[in-house]
Formats: sequence, C-alpha cells, structure tokens
Amino acid sequence: MVKLARWNDGGEVRSGFIQGDRAYPLPAGQTVNDLLDAGLDETLAAAERILGGAPTSGTGAPVPLAGVVLLAPLVPASLRDFVAFEEHVEGMRISIDGAPGVMEEWYQAPTFYFSNPHTIRATGEEIPIPAGCHQLDFETEVAAVVGRVPGSSGSNLSAEQAQRHIFGYTIFNDWSARDLQRREMKVSLGPCKGKDFAGTLGPWIVTADEFAHRQDTDGFLDLRMSVDVNGIRVGEDLLSNMGWPFAELVAYASQDSLVLPGDVLGSGTCGSGCLAELWGRLGDQAPPPLQTGDSVSMTVEGIGTITNIVGPRREASTLVRARPRQRLPRSYDGAAAARG
Repeated sequence: MVKLARWNDGGEVRSGFIQGDRAYPLPAGQTVNDLLDAGLDETLAAAERILGGAPTSGTGAPVPLAGVVLLAPLVPASLRDFVAFEEHVEGMRISIDGAPGVMEEWYQAPTFYFSNPHTIRATGEEIPIPAGCHQLDFETEVAAVVGRVPGSSGSNLSAEQAQRHIFGYTIFNDWSARDLQRREMKVSLGPCKGKDFAGTLGPWIVTADEFAHRQDTDGFLDLRMSVDVNGIRVGEDLLSNMGWPFAELVAYASQDSLVLPGDVLGSGTCGSGCLAELWGRLGDQAPPPLQTGDSVSMTVEGIGTITNIVGPRREASTLVRARPRQRLPRSYDGAAAARG
C-alpha cells in the first residue's frame, strides 16, 4: 500500500511515504504537492525506489513513525465539499428546515461549496470552538485528491477521464458550527463562518490504485466508514452509499472550470456521520453538541483513522450588523449631487 504523508521531525517538515511503522522521506525540498503535480505513475515509481531501498540522493534515512508529528498530508490548492449522501441530506433537511424528505434538486446534479484550504488541520491537532458557536459538530467524509494527468487540461472531463485524475483518497472531517451555519443559510448563501474555521485531512493519502479492486462496475467504493465520540460509536455507513461515484463528482467540478493537482473534493457527510443529522431524526440534541475536551475519531477502511480533541471556545463577538440607511431612488444621479 502506497501512503503519502507530511510530518514534522524535530522542527523540520518533511514529506514522503509511510510503510508499516516507518516514515520514508522524499529528497530534501520535495513535497507531496510536487508528487501530485508529477502524477500518479511517477509517484508510484518513486515509491518503489524509496521503499525498495534504492539509493536516492537527499532522501535521508527512514524514521520511526511514532517519533514524528503527522501534518495534513498536503497543502490543498482548493477545497470543494459535495453533499453526496442521500441519507445525510434527508436528516439535515429535517434538522435545519424542519421539512421531510429530500428536495428534487438534489437528484438532478451533485452540489458542492468551496471551503477554506487555509485552515486545514492534521490528525492529533486541537480544534478550538469558534467564537459565537454553541453547537459544534463534525462531518465524516472521504476526500479525493486530484493529481496531474499528462496531456489533460483538467477541464470539461468525462467521468472516465476524471477517474484518471483521482490521485488518491484521504479522510476529511468538515468541522461545522451548526448555529452559525443555520443563521447564514437563511440568507440563501453560504455556509461561511459556520464552516471556514477548520477542516481535518489525514492521516495520509492512499493512492487510488490501492482501491481498484474495491470499485464496483459503476465506480462506487465499498469502504466502511465510522465515527466515535469519546470512544462511543455515533455513526457508520458505507462509502458506496454515495449518490454519485467520485469520478462523476470530479467530472462535474471540471465542467466549464478546472480541476488541478492539489485540489481536494469531499464526498459530503455519510449517513449518520454527524450530530445534526441525528438531531433532525430524533427531534432532540442527543448526543449533545461537542464540548471542550471531547475526542472525535473517524475511521475509513483502507485509509486509517484521524482523531482530534475539541479545544476551548474563543470568547468574542464577531457579528457585524448592517447599518440601516435610507435607500436612494434608482434615478438618483450621484455625480450631479456631488457637484451641488
């Protein structure tokens, strides 16, 4: 199994491959993002050389995995997050809108929003509660990571072409401030501050070739997913319960646009993969929103586990209310008024 990671080793950030309980560094200065830009074939060849012990200038000796601190496995170029699980949409619609069922528009095409690639965290990091949030939640997802395909622009891809752009997969926790999100989405835009404070990727990227035997004829991956809070199982699902396979999500994202190396595309939350979905189904906040000190662990078959501890809440007021102002008539001539 080829796993790519980034880690901090005594203050030095290195990238490389994980095999067993050892971390094998790339040549100094080379990063996971460089491998994404090189493409999957070149990355697999590099893994064969380095993990096979072939002399490679500047790689350095492998180090015990237990002796390093894992970082997020890449620096995302962009972060799209889809909502591809029907069961999740059904539960969230009850939770947020109080309406049953799934809206017809969900079936017509996959929907995503752009999240914040600059606040990505690693497994093991503390996740502070953002200011004003009293309903902190998690979202259990798998993300596809895009790599370069020689000769492809990354635009207007077919699903077959898009599959070749999927470099690998990682676990994604899309942390969510539900009370902030609920207010924001009443304006029919967003979410914004309800989502952009943190997202966890990790613990590493597993290359796509490792899952070829787990794809069905439609391209869905039959992988088990689960999430535990403080050691208690809260939710579980199969990745194959997505409404679209990842190749179709990547292809859709590329239409009249681009997908480029380092882009990350989240699956959206699996069924029962967050608290708010359960609140909608049960009509009660049980389990309760996350609190300081809570531990959230997500496991995906064939990838691994990420764990984060919830940190303290930042005590501040971030709401900035609109200034009520007299609206000028549409025929108002500002230039003439300025001239007096």
